[in-house]
Amino acid sequence: MSDRLIIFTRYPEPGKAKTRLIPALGAEAAADIHRHMTEHTLAQVKPLQQNRPLTVEVWFVGGDRAQMQTWLGDDLTYQPQPEGDLGDRMAQAFQIALESGVKATVIIGTDCPELTGAVLEQAFQALQQTDLVLGPATDGGYYLIGLRLFVPELFKTIAWSTDRVFQQTVDIASNLNLSLTNLPTLTDVDRPDDLPVWERVSLCQLNDIHP
Repeated sequence: MSDRLIIFTRYPEPGKAKTRLIPALGAEAAADIHRHMTEHTLAQVKPLQQNRPLTVEVWFVGGDRAQMQTWLGDDLTYQPQPEGDLGDRMAQAFQIALESGVKATVIIGTDCPELTGAVLEQAFQALQQTDLVLGPATDGGYYLIGLRLFVPELFKTIAWSTDRVFQQTVDIASNLNLSLTNLPTLTDVDRPDDLPVWERVSLCQLNDIHP
């Protein structure tokens, strides 16, 4: 059974994508950055599929399956995100994957342009020996979470969208005696102050330089 990578994203509709960037950039430019960052994330994933058995699913908000396929291609599996907060949605994604017999499942968003295929490979390698993998973000959240068994407690009583998400998750894992591997700390691009991170990665892309 292959591993599974689940990507949480949304259709890049102006006014609904990257709303925290709209005051600085406007709705069209904010949606455009979201579109480019999602495409960048998928570009990091594709080489990973050549090196390991890996299924990739895109769980989306906004738009519909046809619009997602037109945007990102028909070689991916698309799934509308269910109702509920972020924890509810991630828990459901993990439960479906891991109860289907998948060995290891990783969930990422598309807000972390510093995330590379090498870091994703590190996550899947770690899940051969550890219960939980987390990619801490500089804002106190995490940009990646990986599991090899479904642990619903990791998604409850978390103050989502705060600087306590990572530490609360670590504390729950410790209380449950889960083994944990932390990946390098990277930056999510959510607010205007984060934009230099995306600009740096974009510049490296244009010059074919690895950030």
